[in-house]
Amino acid sequence: MSLILSRRPMPELPEVEVTRRALAGDVEGAVVRALVVRQRRLRWPVPATLARHLIGRRILRLERRGKYLLWRFEGGTMISHLGMSGSWRALRGAMPPPGPHDHVDLEVEHGRGTTVLRLTDPRRFGALLWQRGGERELGRHPLLARLGIEPFDPRFDGMFLHSRTRGRRSAIKQVLLAGDVVVGVGNIYASESLFRAGIDPRLPAARLSRARCGHLAQAIVEVLGAAIDAGGSSLRDFVGVGGEIGRFTRDARVYERNGLVCRQCGVATVRRIVQSGRATYFCPRCQRR
Repeated sequence: MSLILSRRPMPELPEVEVTRRALAGDVEGAVVRALVVRQRRLRWPVPATLARHLIGRRILRLERRGKYLLWRFEGGTMISHLGMSGSWRALRGAMPPPGPHDHVDLEVEHGRGTTVLRLTDPRRFGALLWQRGGERELGRHPLLARLGIEPFDPRFDGMFLHSRTRGRRSAIKQVLLAGDVVVGVGNIYASESLFRAGIDPRLPAARLSRARCGHLAQAIVEVLGAAIDAGGSSLRDFVGVGGEIGRFTRDARVYERNGLVCRQCGVATVRRIVQSGRATYFCPRCQRR
């Protein structure tokens, strides 16, 4: 399975976690009653056998690994990814007719009745896949096998970040985006985390001291936590399960503020540069190499 990287803002860890929390009440413990797939041609084809794996079975838990939602069943896991433009919506009562980008309906039954979970994906870069087996098989899936540590894992701290950046000559911003050290620090959140930590995004990762790695690890946790509390970021397509708009970027300190006076120092103006095709925003006064 080959992976395709996007240069457009996409749902990242905060948006996926917001989705997971909103869906959990309808999903966990519910029994799948129906699956309607209108469009199988997503990033990878939706398995033709998916209904056979799901219908009549109970969803044990809804988890998140990086940017992936893991729908845990006994004996297997459905893996979903929102791609560049995807979102899940929870629909109850009178069902609106599906639109041209509503590709999948998953009907579940729980103690409060029936809910239809609708996957909308205008660009069709999302995914809906099945992995049979337990933890070992899931951990070996090509989409999950090389992911780094979760940022909210108690083991993620300055010492961990320092040890995993030794010998990395790439700019620290690029190392964060790669996802093999820590997952979920997408483009928006990398710029904001580096700003909070006072680190120039162009600094080679190997040159970060233990102390600066500590500041950065703390900043990553704070930024991602704040983004989750704000409902994520809605730059183009992302909406929450109930149609809510993410509010994080309204108060961003550097992201998309190029040419504006820095909110922290009040002297320098925020700069925009391009690193490996991605826009990076930083304050040249507040962030040191």
